[in-house]
Amino acid sequence: MVLRECAEKSAAFQKLKNAYTHREEAAKAAKAAGKKVVGTLGCDVPEELILAAGMQPYPIYAVPGGPMDMADKYLEYAFDPMVRAQFERIVDGSLNDFCDAVVVSNSTDVLIRIYLYLKELKRVETDVNFPPVYFIDWLFTRRRMHQERNRLTISLFKEEMEKLAGRVITDEEIDAAAVVCNRTRELLRKIDAFRTAREMKLTGTEMLVIIGGGFYMDREAYNKVLEELLEELPAWPAVTGKRLFYTGSVQTDTGLYARVEAAGAVIVGEDHDWGSRYFERDYDREMPPVRALVDRYMLREFSSKKAFVSQRVEALDRETDAAGAEGVLFYFHIYEEAASWDYPSQKESLEGRGIDTLHFAKMHWPQTQEESDAFSAGLKTLIEGKEA
Repeated sequence: MVLRECAEKSAAFQKLKNAYTHREEAAKAAKAAGKKVVGTLGCDVPEELILAAGMQPYPIYAVPGGPMDMADKYLEYAFDPMVRAQFERIVDGSLNDFCDAVVVSNSTDVLIRIYLYLKELKRVETDVNFPPVYFIDWLFTRRRMHQERNRLTISLFKEEMEKLAGRVITDEEIDAAAVVCNRTRELLRKIDAFRTAREMKLTGTEMLVIIGGGFYMDREAYNKVLEELLEELPAWPAVTGKRLFYTGSVQTDTGLYARVEAAGAVIVGEDHDWGSRYFERDYDREMPPVRALVDRYMLREFSSKKAFVSQRVEALDRETDAAGAEGVLFYFHIYEEAASWDYPSQKESLEGRGIDTLHFAKMHWPQTQEESDAFSAGLKTLIEGKEA
């Protein structure tokens, strides 16, 4: 993690960095205080419902280079390596001390398979101990009929969370949670404006810490820290470098961003779910709660995993324009083919507008030495403005 001196000296940023680095602390503290903790897998689990039930969300993250004994035993190798590592953390008992349940959304096709594997494991392997698993089966198109189906899906998920919490979740509790979550997103958008401004005050690495730290904090405490940070940012020094937009595999740690920015670029935006896509759309408090939840999650900018090529082309064009990007880095893990299908059309559209591109696909996680060398060379070419 490469951070500037201004970030290292900021008390507010250090609170976020601590939460980002020590991700279990808030979950264990919540558990010790009598709260239930809900692990989430996938970007479309409505956090407002979990918070309204008085429970603590806990995004399940992957550890690069860790042991994969259980994943090797139960999964084929042709799974995205990051998802294999998340599966490992669920079934190897790592979550058992503090996590009461796991909720999987069908945000990607591979997560659907992970849910089915977990469900079958519960049935046939009685000696494998991990929390009970719930599933959210969204429809991702925006037709009215499908939105109606999603309202039923979220109503059923609400009932499951009520059983887990042992009580009814009221509309007033959902609204109160939505107020807090909307405030989080509002603050993050204001902070992100310092990254996308003509005179940049934030790096992509710093923004990843700011966003990701909040995943593992009490939400109201997180908002207070964001408010503190927002007051400091105007005095932070400007950042220079080629403005790059990142698209591709989710980045749950700062390693890749730090390498890009150490090479002389600045990541001014991204469309993965641990980045700026997280705070794109608010919960509409004028709507009934279930409808507001469906609209909040289904009407965000299109995910690379659940959209048509034409939608992804238009989305990336909008996002790069908004961020003032001069180049786009496409980066996909091995066995994560779906997002790479969009690349040829996206590249054509971007380069037709004078935006440079660099593409890496089928990358191991972590990278092999050969991949690392090629990545460094490609970055140098992209940053210097030559054809990549």
